[in-house]
Amino acid sequence: MHRWTALGVLSAAGLMTILDGSIVTVAMPAIQQDVGFSPAGLSWMVNAYLIPFGGLLLLAGRLGDLIGRRIMFLAGNAVFTGASLLAGLAGGPGLLITARFLQGVGSAMASAVVLGILVTIFTDVGERGRAIAIFSFTGAAGASIGQVLGGVLTDVLSWPWIFFINVPIGLATILLAVRVLPRDRGLGLSAGADVIGAVLVTSGLMLGIYTVVEGGRHAWTGIVALVLLAGFVARQATATDPLMPLRIFRSRNVTGANLTQMLALSGMFAFQILVALYMQKVLGYTALETGLAMLPAAVGIGVVSLFVSARVTARFGGRVVLIAGLVLLIAAMGLLTRIPVRAGYVTDLLPVMLLISGGGLVLPALAGLGMSGARGSDAGLASGLFNTTQQVGMAIGVAVLSTLAASRTDELLAAGGSPAAALTGGYRLAFAVSAGLLVAGLAVAVAVLRKPEGATSQDRGGDPRPRRRITR
Repeated sequence: MHRWTALGVLSAAGLMTILDGSIVTVAMPAIQQDVGFSPAGLSWMVNAYLIPFGGLLLLAGRLGDLIGRRIMFLAGNAVFTGASLLAGLAGGPGLLITARFLQGVGSAMASAVVLGILVTIFTDVGERGRAIAIFSFTGAAGASIGQVLGGVLTDVLSWPWIFFINVPIGLATILLAVRVLPRDRGLGLSAGADVIGAVLVTSGLMLGIYTVVEGGRHAWTGIVALVLLAGFVARQATATDPLMPLRIFRSRNVTGANLTQMLALSGMFAFQILVALYMQKVLGYTALETGLAMLPAAVGIGVVSLFVSARVTARFGGRVVLIAGLVLLIAAMGLLTRIPVRAGYVTDLLPVMLLISGGGLVLPALAGLGMSGARGSDAGLASGLFNTTQQVGMAIGVAVLSTLAASRTDELLAAGGSPAAALTGGYRLAFAVSAGLLVAGLAVAVAVLRKPEGATSQDRGGDPRPRRRITR
Protein backbone atom coordinates (compact mmCIF):
# COMPACT_ATOMS: atom_id res chain seq x y z
CA MET A 1 0.00 0.00 0.00
CA HIS A 2 2.91 2.34 0.71
CA ARG A 3 3.92 2.34 -2.94
CA TRP A 4 0.50 3.62 -4.01
CA THR A 5 0.70 6.34 -1.36
CA ALA A 6 4.15 7.15 -2.73
CA LEU A 7 2.62 7.38 -6.21
CA GLY A 8 0.09 9.89 -4.83
CA VAL A 9 2.95 11.98 -3.43
CA LEU A 10 4.88 11.87 -6.71
CA SER A 11 1.74 12.70 -8.69
CA ALA A 12 0.90 15.65 -6.43
CA ALA A 13 4.40 17.07 -6.94
CA GLY A 14 4.16 16.50 -10.69
CA LEU A 15 0.77 18.18 -10.81
CA MET A 16 2.13 21.27 -9.04
CA THR A 17 5.05 21.45 -11.45
CA ILE A 18 3.04 21.17 -14.67
CA LEU A 19 0.15 23.20 -13.32
CA ASP A 20 2.45 26.07 -12.39
CA GLY A 21 3.69 26.33 -15.95
CA SER A 22 0.19 27.14 -17.21
CA ILE A 23 -1.73 28.59 -14.28
CA VAL A 24 -0.20 32.03 -14.89
CA THR A 25 -1.38 32.29 -18.50
CA VAL A 26 -4.99 33.14 -17.62
CA ALA A 27 -3.88 35.50 -14.82
CA MET A 28 -1.41 37.48 -16.94
CA PRO A 29 -3.66 40.48 -17.66
CA ALA A 30 -4.38 40.90 -13.93
CA ILE A 31 -0.69 40.53 -13.04
CA GLN A 32 0.30 43.08 -15.69
CA GLN A 33 -2.19 45.60 -14.33
CA ASP A 34 -1.30 45.16 -10.64
CA VAL A 35 2.48 44.65 -10.83
CA GLY A 36 3.30 47.02 -13.68
CA PHE A 37 4.82 44.72 -16.29
CA SER A 38 5.47 46.04 -19.77
CA PRO A 39 3.97 43.90 -22.58
CA ALA A 40 7.42 42.52 -23.41
CA GLY A 41 8.33 41.98 -19.78
CA LEU A 42 5.12 40.05 -19.12
CA SER A 43 6.33 37.13 -21.25
CA TRP A 44 9.01 36.52 -18.63
CA MET A 45 6.33 35.27 -16.27
CA VAL A 46 6.48 32.10 -18.36
CA ASN A 47 10.07 32.31 -19.61
CA ALA A 48 11.68 32.80 -16.17
CA TYR A 49 10.11 29.49 -15.16
CA LEU A 50 10.84 27.52 -18.32
CA ILE A 51 14.53 28.46 -18.66
CA PRO A 52 15.83 27.01 -15.37
CA PHE A 53 13.31 24.18 -15.49
CA GLY A 54 14.45 22.94 -18.89
CA GLY A 55 18.10 23.82 -18.34
CA LEU A 56 18.62 22.05 -15.04
CA LEU A 57 16.62 18.84 -15.51
CA LEU A 58 19.45 16.76 -16.96
CA LEU A 59 21.90 17.81 -14.26
CA ALA A 60 19.32 17.26 -11.52
CA GLY A 61 18.49 13.81 -12.85
CA ARG A 62 22.12 12.71 -12.76
CA LEU A 63 22.66 14.24 -9.32
CA GLY A 64 19.65 12.26 -8.15
CA ASP A 65 21.40 9.06 -9.26
CA LEU A 66 24.53 10.12 -7.38
CA ILE A 67 23.26 11.57 -4.08
CA GLY A 68 19.90 9.80 -3.91
CA ARG A 69 16.65 10.50 -5.70
CA ARG A 70 14.68 10.87 -2.47
CA ILE A 71 16.97 13.64 -1.25
CA MET A 72 16.78 15.44 -4.58
CA PHE A 73 12.98 15.17 -4.64
CA LEU A 74 12.61 16.57 -1.11
CA ALA A 75 15.05 19.42 -1.74
CA GLY A 76 13.32 20.37 -4.98
CA ASN A 77 9.90 20.52 -3.36
CA ALA A 78 11.28 22.66 -0.54
CA VAL A 79 12.76 25.17 -3.01
CA PHE A 80 9.57 25.23 -5.09
CA THR A 81 7.31 25.75 -2.06
CA GLY A 82 9.42 28.60 -0.68
CA ALA A 83 9.59 30.27 -4.09
CA SER A 84 5.79 30.02 -4.45
CA LEU A 85 5.34 31.90 -1.20
CA LEU A 86 7.81 34.54 -2.40
CA ALA A 87 5.96 34.90 -5.73
CA GLY A 88 2.63 35.47 -3.98
CA LEU A 89 4.15 38.17 -1.78
CA ALA A 90 6.05 39.90 -4.62
CA GLY A 91 5.08 43.51 -5.18
CA GLY A 92 7.22 44.32 -8.20
CA PRO A 93 8.31 42.75 -11.51
CA GLY A 94 11.90 42.05 -10.40
CA LEU A 95 11.01 40.04 -7.31
CA LEU A 96 8.23 38.18 -9.09
CA ILE A 97 10.52 37.12 -11.96
CA THR A 98 13.17 36.04 -9.42
CA ALA A 99 10.57 33.93 -7.61
CA ARG A 100 9.46 32.36 -10.89
CA PHE A 101 13.10 31.51 -11.66
CA LEU A 102 13.46 29.80 -8.27
CA GLN A 103 10.22 27.93 -8.88
CA GLY A 104 11.77 26.61 -12.09
CA VAL A 105 14.89 25.50 -10.20
CA GLY A 106 12.83 23.63 -7.60
CA SER A 107 10.63 22.07 -10.27
CA ALA A 108 13.68 20.79 -12.13
CA MET A 109 15.15 19.24 -8.98
CA ALA A 110 11.95 17.41 -8.09
CA SER A 111 10.68 16.50 -11.56
CA ALA A 112 14.00 15.13 -12.80
CA VAL A 113 13.88 12.13 -10.47
CA VAL A 114 10.15 11.37 -10.29
CA LEU A 115 10.05 8.75 -13.05
CA GLY A 116 13.28 7.24 -11.73
CA ILE A 117 11.65 6.77 -8.31
CA LEU A 118 8.45 5.45 -9.85
CA VAL A 119 10.05 2.68 -11.91
CA THR A 120 12.05 1.45 -8.91
CA ILE A 121 8.96 1.31 -6.67
CA PHE A 122 6.74 -0.51 -9.15
CA THR A 123 8.60 -3.57 -10.40
CA ASP A 124 5.54 -5.56 -11.50
CA VAL A 125 4.77 -4.93 -15.16
CA GLY A 126 1.03 -4.53 -14.74
CA GLU A 127 1.30 -2.27 -11.70
CA ARG A 128 3.98 -0.17 -13.37
CA GLY A 129 1.72 0.42 -16.36
CA ARG A 130 -1.12 1.59 -14.14
CA ALA A 131 1.24 3.75 -12.08
CA ILE A 132 2.70 5.44 -15.17
CA ALA A 133 -0.82 6.07 -16.49
CA ILE A 134 -1.87 7.71 -13.22
CA PHE A 135 1.28 9.79 -13.01
CA SER A 136 1.07 10.83 -16.65
CA PHE A 137 -2.45 12.08 -16.00
CA THR A 138 -0.90 14.83 -13.91
CA GLY A 139 1.28 15.88 -16.85
CA ALA A 140 -1.40 15.55 -19.50
CA ALA A 141 -4.18 17.25 -17.54
CA GLY A 142 -2.05 19.59 -15.43
CA ALA A 143 -1.81 22.33 -18.04
CA SER A 144 -5.57 22.36 -18.65
CA ILE A 145 -6.33 22.19 -14.92
CA GLY A 146 -3.92 25.08 -14.41
CA GLN A 147 -5.91 27.30 -16.74
CA VAL A 148 -9.23 26.38 -15.09
CA LEU A 149 -7.84 26.91 -11.60
CA GLY A 150 -6.01 30.08 -12.64
CA GLY A 151 -9.21 31.60 -13.94
CA VAL A 152 -11.20 30.71 -10.81
CA LEU A 153 -8.56 31.94 -8.36
CA THR A 154 -7.89 35.16 -10.27
CA ASP A 155 -11.56 36.13 -10.57
CA VAL A 156 -12.78 34.91 -7.17
CA LEU A 157 -9.77 35.84 -5.02
CA SER A 158 -6.76 37.54 -6.66
CA TRP A 159 -3.75 36.54 -8.73
CA PRO A 160 -1.33 35.96 -5.75
CA TRP A 161 -3.44 32.94 -4.82
CA ILE A 162 -2.28 31.08 -7.94
CA PHE A 163 1.05 30.91 -6.06
CA PHE A 164 -0.18 30.70 -2.46
CA ILE A 165 -2.13 27.54 -3.25
CA ASN A 166 1.18 25.72 -3.81
CA VAL A 167 2.33 26.30 -0.23
CA PRO A 168 0.01 23.91 1.67
CA ILE A 169 0.22 21.34 -1.12
CA GLY A 170 4.02 21.56 -1.14
CA LEU A 171 4.31 21.22 2.64
CA ALA A 172 1.97 18.21 2.67
CA THR A 173 3.93 16.62 -0.16
CA ILE A 174 7.23 17.02 1.71
CA LEU A 175 5.85 15.58 4.97
CA LEU A 176 4.31 12.57 3.22
CA ALA A 177 7.38 12.00 1.05
CA VAL A 178 9.60 11.74 4.14
CA ARG A 179 7.38 8.90 5.38
CA VAL A 180 6.59 6.90 2.25
CA LEU A 181 9.39 7.33 -0.31
CA PRO A 182 12.03 4.59 -0.09
CA ARG A 183 15.51 5.60 1.03
CA ASP A 184 18.19 5.20 -1.62
CA ARG A 185 21.89 5.74 -1.09
CA GLY A 186 22.83 6.81 -4.59
CA LEU A 187 26.03 5.92 -6.39
CA GLY A 188 28.08 8.63 -4.70
CA LEU A 189 29.45 11.80 -6.27
CA SER A 190 32.69 10.03 -7.15
CA ALA A 191 30.75 7.75 -9.49
CA GLY A 192 29.89 10.50 -11.92
CA ALA A 193 30.70 14.00 -10.75
CA ASP A 194 31.49 15.37 -14.21
CA VAL A 195 31.73 19.04 -13.26
CA ILE A 196 32.88 20.18 -16.71
CA GLY A 197 30.04 18.31 -18.39
CA ALA A 198 27.55 19.75 -15.89
CA VAL A 199 28.67 23.31 -16.63
CA LEU A 200 28.55 22.76 -20.40
CA VAL A 201 25.10 21.17 -20.57
CA THR A 202 23.42 23.43 -18.00
CA SER A 203 24.72 26.66 -19.54
CA GLY A 204 24.09 25.37 -23.07
CA LEU A 205 20.49 24.35 -22.35
CA MET A 206 19.62 27.50 -20.45
CA LEU A 207 21.18 29.75 -23.09
CA GLY A 208 19.48 27.77 -25.85
CA ILE A 209 16.06 28.01 -24.22
CA TYR A 210 16.66 31.73 -23.64
CA THR A 211 17.36 32.12 -27.37
CA VAL A 212 14.16 30.29 -28.25
CA VAL A 213 11.88 32.17 -25.87
CA GLU A 214 13.35 35.48 -27.07
CA GLY A 215 12.34 34.55 -30.61
CA GLY A 216 15.91 34.37 -31.90
CA ARG A 217 16.45 38.11 -31.51
CA HIS A 218 19.94 37.47 -30.14
CA ALA A 219 21.44 35.08 -32.68
CA TRP A 220 24.84 34.99 -30.99
CA THR A 221 23.33 33.34 -27.89
CA GLY A 222 22.02 30.53 -30.06
CA ILE A 223 25.44 30.00 -31.63
CA VAL A 224 27.13 29.94 -28.21
CA ALA A 225 24.49 27.48 -26.96
CA LEU A 226 25.16 25.11 -29.87
CA VAL A 227 28.92 25.30 -29.24
CA LEU A 228 28.42 24.52 -25.55
CA LEU A 229 26.11 21.59 -26.27
CA ALA A 230 28.49 20.22 -28.91
CA GLY A 231 31.29 20.48 -26.34
CA PHE A 232 29.10 18.59 -23.87
CA VAL A 233 28.53 15.72 -26.30
CA ALA A 234 32.26 15.52 -27.04
CA ARG A 235 32.97 15.54 -23.30
CA GLN A 236 30.52 12.69 -22.67
CA ALA A 237 32.21 10.56 -25.32
CA THR A 238 35.61 10.86 -23.62
CA ALA A 239 34.96 11.44 -19.89
CA THR A 240 35.74 8.63 -17.44
CA ASP A 241 32.57 9.32 -15.43
CA PRO A 242 30.24 11.13 -17.86
CA LEU A 243 27.26 13.10 -16.63
CA MET A 244 25.12 11.57 -19.39
CA PRO A 245 26.55 8.26 -20.67
CA LEU A 246 25.87 8.24 -24.41
CA ARG A 247 24.98 4.56 -24.18
CA ILE A 248 21.49 5.64 -23.15
CA PHE A 249 20.84 6.65 -26.76
CA ARG A 250 21.58 3.14 -28.03
CA SER A 251 17.99 2.34 -27.12
CA ARG A 252 15.69 3.19 -30.03
CA ASN A 253 12.85 3.73 -27.58
CA VAL A 254 14.74 6.18 -25.38
CA THR A 255 15.87 8.19 -28.40
CA GLY A 256 12.60 7.92 -30.31
CA ALA A 257 10.34 8.68 -27.34
CA ASN A 258 12.31 11.81 -26.43
CA LEU A 259 12.35 13.10 -30.01
CA THR A 260 8.64 12.34 -30.47
CA GLN A 261 7.84 14.07 -27.21
CA MET A 262 9.76 17.20 -28.16
CA LEU A 263 7.91 17.51 -31.45
CA ALA A 264 4.50 16.61 -30.02
CA LEU A 265 4.66 18.96 -27.06
CA SER A 266 5.94 21.79 -29.26
CA GLY A 267 2.59 21.59 -31.02
CA MET A 268 0.38 20.46 -28.14
CA PHE A 269 1.42 22.97 -25.45
CA ALA A 270 0.71 25.91 -27.75
CA PHE A 271 -2.93 24.82 -27.62
CA GLN A 272 -3.06 25.67 -23.92
CA ILE A 273 -1.85 29.23 -24.38
CA LEU A 274 -3.08 30.25 -27.83
CA VAL A 275 -6.63 28.97 -27.36
CA ALA A 276 -6.84 30.86 -24.06
CA LEU A 277 -5.66 34.04 -25.79
CA TYR A 278 -8.12 33.50 -28.65
CA MET A 279 -11.01 33.13 -26.19
CA GLN A 280 -10.12 36.28 -24.28
CA LYS A 281 -8.84 38.58 -27.05
CA VAL A 282 -11.17 37.57 -29.90
CA LEU A 283 -14.28 36.08 -28.26
CA GLY A 284 -14.20 38.34 -25.19
CA TYR A 285 -14.24 35.61 -22.53
CA THR A 286 -13.28 36.49 -18.97
CA ALA A 287 -10.51 34.59 -17.17
CA LEU A 288 -13.09 32.47 -15.35
CA GLU A 289 -15.06 31.76 -18.53
CA THR A 290 -11.85 30.77 -20.31
CA GLY A 291 -10.92 28.36 -17.52
CA LEU A 292 -14.35 26.75 -17.54
CA ALA A 293 -14.33 26.50 -21.33
CA MET A 294 -11.09 24.50 -21.08
CA LEU A 295 -12.59 22.14 -18.49
CA PRO A 296 -13.78 19.45 -20.97
CA ALA A 297 -10.21 19.07 -22.22
CA ALA A 298 -8.91 18.60 -18.67
CA VAL A 299 -11.66 16.12 -17.80
CA GLY A 300 -11.22 14.21 -21.06
CA ILE A 301 -7.47 13.91 -20.63
CA GLY A 302 -7.96 12.79 -17.04
CA VAL A 303 -10.52 10.12 -17.90
CA VAL A 304 -8.42 8.75 -20.75
CA SER A 305 -5.21 8.77 -18.69
CA LEU A 306 -6.69 7.11 -15.63
CA PHE A 307 -9.20 4.66 -17.05
CA VAL A 308 -8.28 3.98 -20.68
CA SER A 309 -4.55 4.38 -21.24
CA ALA A 310 -3.21 1.50 -19.11
CA ARG A 311 -5.81 -0.95 -20.43
CA VAL A 312 -5.30 -0.26 -24.10
CA THR A 313 -1.52 -0.18 -23.62
CA ALA A 314 -1.64 -3.63 -21.98
CA ARG A 315 -3.60 -4.94 -24.95
CA PHE A 316 -2.06 -3.19 -27.94
CA GLY A 317 1.32 -1.89 -26.71
CA GLY A 318 2.60 1.61 -26.08
CA ARG A 319 3.60 2.30 -29.69
CA VAL A 320 0.11 1.68 -31.09
CA VAL A 321 -1.52 3.72 -28.32
CA LEU A 322 0.91 6.60 -28.91
CA ILE A 323 0.13 6.65 -32.63
CA ALA A 324 -3.63 6.68 -31.96
CA GLY A 325 -3.26 9.58 -29.52
CA LEU A 326 -1.18 11.60 -31.96
CA VAL A 327 -3.80 11.13 -34.68
CA LEU A 328 -6.47 12.56 -32.35
CA LEU A 329 -4.28 15.57 -31.53
CA ILE A 330 -3.58 16.20 -35.23
CA ALA A 331 -7.33 16.19 -35.87
CA ALA A 332 -7.85 18.72 -33.06
CA MET A 333 -5.24 21.10 -34.47
CA GLY A 334 -6.74 20.66 -37.91
CA LEU A 335 -10.09 21.91 -36.63
CA LEU A 336 -8.40 24.90 -34.99
CA THR A 337 -6.96 26.00 -38.33
CA ARG A 338 -10.55 26.82 -39.31
CA ILE A 339 -11.67 28.78 -36.23
CA PRO A 340 -13.92 31.73 -37.15
CA VAL A 341 -13.91 35.25 -35.73
CA ARG A 342 -17.35 34.69 -34.21
CA ALA A 343 -17.07 31.15 -32.91
CA GLY A 344 -19.79 29.19 -31.19
CA TYR A 345 -18.45 27.20 -28.26
CA VAL A 346 -20.51 24.05 -28.87
CA THR A 347 -19.99 23.96 -32.63
CA ASP A 348 -16.43 25.27 -32.98
CA LEU A 349 -14.54 24.71 -29.72
CA LEU A 350 -16.11 21.80 -27.83
CA PRO A 351 -15.17 19.21 -30.52
CA VAL A 352 -11.56 20.40 -30.21
CA MET A 353 -11.66 20.03 -26.40
CA LEU A 354 -12.88 16.45 -26.77
CA LEU A 355 -10.25 15.49 -29.35
CA ILE A 356 -7.52 16.90 -27.09
CA SER A 357 -8.31 13.94 -24.84
CA GLY A 358 -5.85 12.12 -27.09
CA GLY A 359 -3.16 13.70 -24.93
CA GLY A 360 -4.21 11.22 -22.25
CA LEU A 361 -2.94 8.45 -24.52
CA VAL A 362 0.20 10.20 -25.76
CA LEU A 363 2.01 11.13 -22.55
CA PRO A 364 1.61 7.80 -20.66
CA ALA A 365 2.73 5.88 -23.75
CA LEU A 366 5.76 8.14 -24.22
CA ALA A 367 6.73 7.81 -20.54
CA GLY A 368 6.56 4.02 -20.69
CA LEU A 369 8.53 3.80 -23.94
CA GLY A 370 11.06 6.44 -22.86
CA MET A 371 11.92 4.60 -19.63
CA SER A 372 11.79 1.08 -21.11
CA GLY A 373 15.36 1.09 -22.44
CA ALA A 374 17.14 2.62 -19.43
CA ARG A 375 19.29 0.64 -16.99
CA GLY A 376 18.35 0.74 -13.33
CA SER A 377 21.44 2.80 -12.50
CA ASP A 378 20.47 5.31 -15.18
CA ALA A 379 16.81 5.68 -14.15
CA GLY A 380 17.32 9.17 -12.74
CA LEU A 381 19.24 10.23 -15.85
CA ALA A 382 16.57 8.83 -18.18
CA SER A 383 13.88 10.57 -16.13
CA GLY A 384 15.78 13.86 -16.27
CA LEU A 385 16.33 13.49 -20.02
CA PHE A 386 12.64 12.76 -20.58
CA ASN A 387 11.58 15.82 -18.61
CA THR A 388 14.24 17.94 -20.35
CA THR A 389 12.88 17.18 -23.81
CA GLN A 390 9.39 17.88 -22.46
CA GLN A 391 10.31 21.36 -21.26
CA VAL A 392 12.45 22.17 -24.30
CA GLY A 393 9.57 21.14 -26.54
CA MET A 394 7.14 23.32 -24.62
CA ALA A 395 9.51 26.30 -24.71
CA ILE A 396 10.07 25.92 -28.45
CA GLY A 397 6.36 25.60 -29.10
CA VAL A 398 5.42 28.68 -27.10
CA ALA A 399 8.19 30.85 -28.54
CA VAL A 400 7.94 29.83 -32.20
CA LEU A 401 4.18 29.59 -32.51
CA SER A 402 3.52 32.80 -30.56
CA THR A 403 6.02 34.61 -32.79
CA LEU A 404 4.39 33.24 -35.94
CA ALA A 405 0.92 34.20 -34.72
CA ALA A 406 2.06 37.74 -33.86
CA SER A 407 3.82 38.21 -37.21
CA ARG A 408 0.80 37.02 -39.17
CA THR A 409 -1.47 39.29 -37.11
CA ASP A 410 0.73 42.31 -37.89
CA GLU A 411 0.62 41.46 -41.60
CA LEU A 412 -3.18 41.26 -41.60
CA LEU A 413 -3.50 44.50 -39.64
CA ALA A 414 -1.20 46.26 -42.11
CA ALA A 415 -3.41 44.98 -44.92
CA GLY A 416 -6.44 46.63 -43.35
CA GLY A 417 -7.97 43.74 -41.45
CA SER A 418 -9.92 44.24 -38.24
CA PRO A 419 -8.13 43.43 -34.96
CA ALA A 420 -10.32 40.38 -34.32
CA ALA A 421 -9.83 39.02 -37.84
CA ALA A 422 -6.10 39.68 -37.72
CA LEU A 423 -5.69 37.91 -34.39
CA THR A 424 -7.75 34.97 -35.64
CA GLY A 425 -5.62 34.70 -38.77
CA GLY A 426 -2.47 34.64 -36.65
CA TYR A 427 -3.81 31.88 -34.43
CA ARG A 428 -4.89 29.84 -37.46
CA LEU A 429 -1.34 29.90 -38.81
CA ALA A 430 0.07 28.86 -35.44
CA PHE A 431 -2.35 25.93 -35.22
CA ALA A 432 -1.44 24.83 -38.74
CA VAL A 433 2.22 24.71 -37.74
CA SER A 434 1.21 22.85 -34.54
CA ALA A 435 -0.47 20.22 -36.68
CA GLY A 436 2.71 19.94 -38.76
CA LEU A 437 4.85 19.38 -35.65
CA LEU A 438 2.49 16.65 -34.48
CA VAL A 439 2.65 15.00 -37.90
CA ALA A 440 6.45 15.04 -37.64
CA GLY A 441 6.19 13.43 -34.19
CA LEU A 442 3.90 10.78 -35.64
CA ALA A 443 6.43 10.04 -38.39
CA VAL A 444 9.21 9.57 -35.81
CA ALA A 445 7.01 7.30 -33.71
CA VAL A 446 6.19 5.09 -36.68
CA ALA A 447 9.76 4.94 -37.99
CA VAL A 448 11.81 4.69 -34.79
CA LEU A 449 9.84 3.29 -31.86
CA ARG A 450 9.62 -0.44 -31.29
CA LYS A 451 8.22 -2.80 -28.68
CA PRO A 452 10.10 -2.35 -25.37
CA GLU A 453 13.42 -4.16 -25.29
CA GLY A 454 13.25 -7.36 -23.34
CA ALA A 455 9.51 -6.99 -22.80
CA THR A 456 7.36 -9.89 -21.80
CA SER A 457 4.23 -10.71 -23.71
CA GLN A 458 2.28 -8.62 -21.23
CA ASP A 459 4.56 -5.65 -21.81
CA ARG A 460 3.98 -5.91 -25.50
CA GLY A 461 0.26 -6.07 -25.12
CA GLY A 462 0.06 -9.71 -26.16
CA ASP A 463 -1.70 -12.60 -24.52
CA PRO A 464 0.36 -13.66 -21.46
CA ARG A 465 -0.89 -17.25 -21.57
CA PRO A 466 1.44 -19.84 -23.06
CA ARG A 467 0.60 -20.88 -26.58
CA ARG A 468 0.83 -24.33 -28.00
CA ARG A 469 3.26 -24.74 -30.83
CA ILE A 470 1.57 -25.77 -34.03
CA THR A 471 3.48 -28.28 -36.04
CA ARG A 472 2.83 -29.33 -39.54
